[in-house]
Amino acid sequence: MTDEILRKWLIKAFEDYRTIENEFKLSKKEVVTSSVCFHAQQFVEKLLKAYLSNNGIEFGRTHNLEFLLQLCKNIDDNFKNIDTKNLSYYAVELRYPDEFYIPTYDEAKECFELAKKAKDFILEKLNVIEKDLKSK
Repeated sequence: MTDEILRKWLIKAFEDYRTIENEFKLSKKEVVTSSVCFHAQQFVEKLLKAYLSNNGIEFGRTHNLEFLLQLCKNIDDNFKNIDTKNLSYYAVELRYPDEFYIPTYDEAKECFELAKKAKDFILEKLNVIEKDLKSK
């Protein structure tokens, strides 16, 4: 994989991350929790895809974090330390009115914490420094 593809995955991932950070700059009542959970899922998904792409692994078009995580574990067993809990749920389910659900503030905070832990782990695996991504 080229450095350019990795860079593009990370740029897109950190757009999601910045969206989450911006939500938490608001008061607790103003935070759009479904948006936070969705973007946390998207962020982790893109980080996993960046790692897989960097290792030459095809993954198709999927939002299933468990599937992507298993592919990563096949490369590096240490990926067993990433906990995505139910983040995959927020990829698709929250977008449809028949599954109408608004996550609580605490759920949103938990999703953000899961995303931050995945970020630290995967960036280290990719040998990428976060501050270098923010100065694009």
